[in-house]
Amino acid sequence: MKHRRIPNRRVVIAGAGALALAATATVTLANANASTTPEPRPSLAKLTSAAANKLASQLKTDTAGAFYDAKAKKLVVNVVDKAAAKAVRAKGAEARLVQHTFAQLDSARQTLKSKATIPGTSWGIDPRSNKVVVTADRTVKGSKLDRLTKVAKSLGSKVEVRHSKGEFKPFIGGGDAIWGSGARCSLGFNVVKDGQPHFLTAGHCGNEIKSWSDKQGGSAIATTEDSKFPGDDYSLAKYTGDTPHPSEVDLYNGGTQKITKAAEATVGEKVQRSGSTTQVHDGTVKALNASVNYQEGTVEGLIQTDVCAEPGDSGGALFDGESALGLTSGGSGDCSNGGETFFQPVTEALKAYGAEIG
Repeated sequence: MKHRRIPNRRVVIAGAGALALAATATVTLANANASTTPEPRPSLAKLTSAAANKLASQLKTDTAGAFYDAKAKKLVVNVVDKAAAKAVRAKGAEARLVQHTFAQLDSARQTLKSKATIPGTSWGIDPRSNKVVVTADRTVKGSKLDRLTKVAKSLGSKVEVRHSKGEFKPFIGGGDAIWGSGARCSLGFNVVKDGQPHFLTAGHCGNEIKSWSDKQGGSAIATTEDSKFPGDDYSLAKYTGDTPHPSEVDLYNGGTQKITKAAEATVGEKVQRSGSTTQVHDGTVKALNASVNYQEGTVEGLIQTDVCAEPGDSGGALFDGESALGLTSGGSGDCSNGGETFFQPVTEALKAYGAEIG
């Protein structure tokens, strides 16, 4: 398949809403102070993911995170006391009483960072389970696994350890998409900086490739201006000629998705990913502000999803409708067996470069 944003391909991003990390999986907070005359409860609003994100941004104070229930079309907000629950319900969202505050979960995440930053591991705060979910890939064994297990046990019920049969790695590989130096990645989305056309892709791609082409061995269409990896995973390339650069995502079915804005992701949000190896796949946002420890180094602040991806999809678009969400970073598994995939938030890259969707 061919990129449209450069001759023959269009790969850009779209996204949606943003939510604080946290977790639940516990009790629904009922009418706490029941009396002979129960206080009437506001009806819950039916919300789109974008509307849920907007509401969530108004309810971050005194909550323990939130997520979007796509099936019920409602925003679920975790709380640890009755006063916060009342405020949440008054806004039309569902309140859920959970054990751990966001601060407690974030403290556990920081402990993992300081004591268990082991290549092949990742973690993120999961609002559905009210825990920090730690994933260890197949390379984590022996003394490394013992160390991870010890740290996790010290954090008690705030942490859950899971195991992946795959291996966490950046998704870069050979093929035909945006090319350079014998390797390829996928274009994320087109942006404008200082009135000039540029595009975003993954930082680990920009580290490797300085001159980009739309085909293997082809003429240069763009040059990398900057790249960040590890730590972050984004890079910026400037077009060098008259290459078409529509603000669209290639849907690989003869159509495209117009991109008009960038947005933060929301836990529970249904999303799509477009990449040059495996084309378009969909899934759900599982965690925000996730950390993944690649062999090359740690990347933090990522969007964690169950959308599959494979080598060569790196840099490709994570989107929801017309909203750009993220750039494909890496993960484990493939599109035959599934796995975890991490995305660099687009909003962070745009802010860092002073760029905008366009």
